[in-house]
Amino acid sequence: MRLFRCFSGCNRAVARVMRIVGSTFSLRLSGPANALIPLALAAGIVCHAAVPPAGAESSLPTLTLEDAIATAVKFNPYVQASRHEVTAADAQVTQARSGLLPQLEVSETYNRTTSPLWAFGTRLNQGAITARDFDPDRLNDPDPIDNFRTALTLSWNIFDGGQTWIGWRQARENLEAGNLALQRTEQEIIAQTAITYVGCLLAAEERGVVDQALETAGAHLKVVEDRERSGLAVKSDVLRARVRIGELSQQRLQADSQVNVALAQLGAVMGTPDAVPPGTRLAGAFSQCTAPQGELDAWIETALNRRSDLKQLDLQETVARRQLDRARAAHLPTLALQGNYEINSEDFSDSHDSYAVGAVLQMNLFSGQRISARAAEAKAMAARVRAMRDAQALNVRVDTQRAYYQAQSAWQSIEVARTAVDQAEEGLRITANRYRNGLLALVSLLDAQVALQQAQTRHFKALHDYKVARIALALASGTLDKDFK
Repeated sequence: MRLFRCFSGCNRAVARVMRIVGSTFSLRLSGPANALIPLALAAGIVCHAAVPPAGAESSLPTLTLEDAIATAVKFNPYVQASRHEVTAADAQVTQARSGLLPQLEVSETYNRTTSPLWAFGTRLNQGAITARDFDPDRLNDPDPIDNFRTALTLSWNIFDGGQTWIGWRQARENLEAGNLALQRTEQEIIAQTAITYVGCLLAAEERGVVDQALETAGAHLKVVEDRERSGLAVKSDVLRARVRIGELSQQRLQADSQVNVALAQLGAVMGTPDAVPPGTRLAGAFSQCTAPQGELDAWIETALNRRSDLKQLDLQETVARRQLDRARAAHLPTLALQGNYEINSEDFSDSHDSYAVGAVLQMNLFSGQRISARAAEAKAMAARVRAMRDAQALNVRVDTQRAYYQAQSAWQSIEVARTAVDQAEEGLRITANRYRNGLLALVSLLDAQVALQQAQTRHFKALHDYKVARIALALASGTLDKDFK
């Protein structure tokens, strides 16, 4: 892409002013026709004031749309938040998978008791029972006893009706849905970045329109002053021309402010405000546009097939259906293996170890309809997600249609606006020529200047609207990516 410049070079500025204004005057060098010389000088003075000093332009940072999008995808807080959600979903997959594996735990427990039951049991676990311990007095009123218990416990859920397996698959599908959500978030941020970038280009182009209007108004002021010195114009015409330049100077200040605000908004979208300081140059051919391609039906079909938010709802529906299977699996029996190895000691000087292994088979006979209610809830949630998916599909159709029609309308508006600019330029040329010959009042010339400025502004606005509509169409169809131009 060619480098976008807010200011035109002096040679082009002089040529433009000469074309619009200077061509309306005779090349005679006698009498009032000498206005052509100060006309060119005025154009050079205005251009010199508008163009930055030599070397200053090269020192300004340059930002391309590709760099802006890449930075936004990396640093935008919303994208980062979505990435954290994906990381959390990945951790949930690991958690769900752990239910399929055996669980091994180690523990260290300390007890001190005078309870007859626990004191006798503790001595049994320590392997320290003697005949004296069966004395009724010692049984009923034992001395305090300490115990350190070191235990290694193994448990393995062999079968639970498939509940753990289903949960693992749900977690993996949730992770995939999270990646789709991340993809959609990135697309939205890319669209927001591109739209803001185009807005910056528009602000710069509008500032350029004001610069051109200042050049033209300055040239016309020279003509009016020459006519006033020749007695062909009154002093009020000169004052009115100077008022016009003052108005344009105020517009120039406002245009500078709008450019800086637009750059600040771009930095905020990119997530790095310091990367887009005031004065940043944007590289882009703002006036280059291509006509929208494809029929509406093809765009809608693409959107229904590629929109990641629709795919995400499809996965959420699958997760909801699996939740129904998981709820029904609670009616099935469960089988778990258990093992325990422990060491008991009063003071670590002597110890006694033991182990226990076993299996637990469990089946629910009656839950007060708790399991059936969970199944009914899961079924209703699956139906809800399906309804939401259908509603989103309708919204995708409408979004795509809206963006398509707006793109078509904006493209046609570009040609209308461009024709209006050509007509305004020709109107200004004719009006300036007639004013030079004393056939029109100054107000007509000023009106023609305003008409040209407004036509140029509407032309750039039409270009901006079309680019925004193209971005919206790409976003609505799900085809927007980091390589968007």
